[in-house]
Amino acid sequence: MKKLVFDYEMKLSFSSPVTNHRFQLRCIPVTGPRQQVVDVDIAMEPQVELETTVDAFDSVVKTGFIAQPHDVFNYKVTGIAFVDNAHIKAELYRPLYRFDSVLTVPGPAVEALTGICQARLERLPADATELDRASEIMDEVFKAFVYTPGSTTIRTTAEQALAQRKGVCQDYAHVMLSVCRHCGLSARYIAGLLGGEGATHAWVEIYHNGRWIGFDPTHNRMVDDNYITIAHGRDYRDCMLDIGTFFGDDVKQDQWVNASVHEQLL
Repeated sequence: MKKLVFDYEMKLSFSSPVTNHRFQLRCIPVTGPRQQVVDVDIAMEPQVELETTVDAFDSVVKTGFIAQPHDVFNYKVTGIAFVDNAHIKAELYRPLYRFDSVLTVPGPAVEALTGICQARLERLPADATELDRASEIMDEVFKAFVYTPGSTTIRTTAEQALAQRKGVCQDYAHVMLSVCRHCGLSARYIAGLLGGEGATHAWVEIYHNGRWIGFDPTHNRMVDDNYITIAHGRDYRDCMLDIGTFFGDDVKQDQWVNASVHEQLL
């Protein structure tokens, strides 16, 4: 188990003032099967009263409305997470993680990679587990990409990213999700934090013996106690950390993000 202190900040600057700004945030790590989260605080600029709900994927959702003109929208989340992958709690099985989602529907590129992975899986021993199979798939996904910031957007599908053979953590995760699901594994998308990334990170969890076990295809390794989960879902669309609408005249947006995670000795 590790005690991780986290600090996540997002700042959105507008080229001219906006009004009637409605927003929805999924930016707060919460206590779950592999972590206990304490001392969480969220600071907002402009200051606004937040409404708190929990969505169908157990993510904490903060919503708010800023009527007055403003040219900056900023939030900062801090807290402590005790992460313990050695004692992950069981969760009920949900069949939806076996099927394609909007961003993971395969095309020719993903289908070709799936064929390569299936050939590797056929060479595994008869007693190979879901985790053994996921590890083989993760290795092929890792080898298929060149990590290239700015090469994709939040709307890029698994097929589009793999076809160009470059992307970021979200794309690695989407491709692994697609291949895993078409190789008979239940797989879900995770948005979270990892020390040294400087921003949010994305990885995959595989259902095995009643528990969700993490795989990080961007780094080709199993998830350990250095990872903090923020949200999970079928793909990125279920885990968007911040979305919103506003009124403004030909407004341009500039986003700045910074994430810090460091271990504090117990």
